[in-house]
Amino acid sequence: MASSAHRFLRFFAATSDDDTSKPVATDQVLPPLTAIERAHQRLIAEIAEFLTSCRLAATTHNLLIAHSAFSGEDPQLARAIGQRRLSGQTITQDWLDQQTTLEDQESAIRTLITQLEDSLDRFATTAHDARASAATCNAALASQVDRAAALPDSVTLADVLGLAHTILDHTRKLESDIRASEQEMRGLRERLARAQRDAEVDYLTGLPNRRAFESVLDRHYREAQAEVDSLCVAFCDIDNFKRVNDNHGHETGDRVIKAVAEALDRLSNQHCHVARHGGEEFVLLFRGLTKTQVREKLDCVRETFAARRFVNRQTDDPIGQVTFSGGVADVFAYTNPREALRAADEALYLAKAQGRNAVMAAP
Repeated sequence: MASSAHRFLRFFAATSDDDTSKPVATDQVLPPLTAIERAHQRLIAEIAEFLTSCRLAATTHNLLIAHSAFSGEDPQLARAIGQRRLSGQTITQDWLDQQTTLEDQESAIRTLITQLEDSLDRFATTAHDARASAATCNAALASQVDRAAALPDSVTLADVLGLAHTILDHTRKLESDIRASEQEMRGLRERLARAQRDAEVDYLTGLPNRRAFESVLDRHYREAQAEVDSLCVAFCDIDNFKRVNDNHGHETGDRVIKAVAEALDRLSNQHCHVARHGGEEFVLLFRGLTKTQVREKLDCVRETFAARRFVNRQTDDPIGQVTFSGGVADVFAYTNPREALRAADEALYLAKAQGRNAVMAAP
């Protein structure tokens, strides 16, 4: 049953159009809508259509995300949503949260980079001041030495001690400033490195995310080309995952995703890389194995996993069998890795179309 918020959005979407000739249920005659007001109506209609068609809750969080995408504030998110809808893939809450999590991580990294640059600027200023101070002290010391050489009796012990104290004070201050700048930069570098690592890790499964996988794929593609080594990619997608979420809730759905992630991650080594591509989909890279060998490996994991039986921990209701389907492609059978990924994706959906719970190789 739709929530009251969804019912309101559907009503608003149905009544928010550019037809200003509709009668208004009031004695007051309202002026025609301005261009800005019509644009606002279209924006609200788009947000309403997006949330209701994707069956997303009309929460403040989702409304803000949808507004940023459809208002033009976040064109990158708008493109991601458009591409996913055009490809016929479901936009789930998990997928939407992952996109905004990546955006938040990127924003945090940009902030840290700015802070690091500011720290480097301050360190450069400190170094400049240190050089200027050293030059001043050296000039004063040289002047005293010249006086002592020319007129030995004109330089007293008090003069020498006073100059020495001045130089010592300058040195101590500069040492303290440089140490503080070094500690600040070291802390910022550590935070930046940690943020960059976090930005490449999927928050739910702990696997590398799509961004990290693409970097690994590009590196292995170049290396395998140079070494004339085999290279294969594969997609795996949990079968009927929406049914699990709808019947047992997102918490159970998350547990199923983590279970599949753990099963696939057992294949990981220096020649096999597993990542969460998004939602209930995973992507894998195999080095040194043929397409047939990769399909056999994945099929073995699929068969073992399909033998498991899951239970809803909150209700003790049986979830039953959970399966996944897969598609495999030989990277060097295509013009570039992106074409190979597309072929693996097509093989995956062919496996689903033929009954699911299978791993198929691309032609």
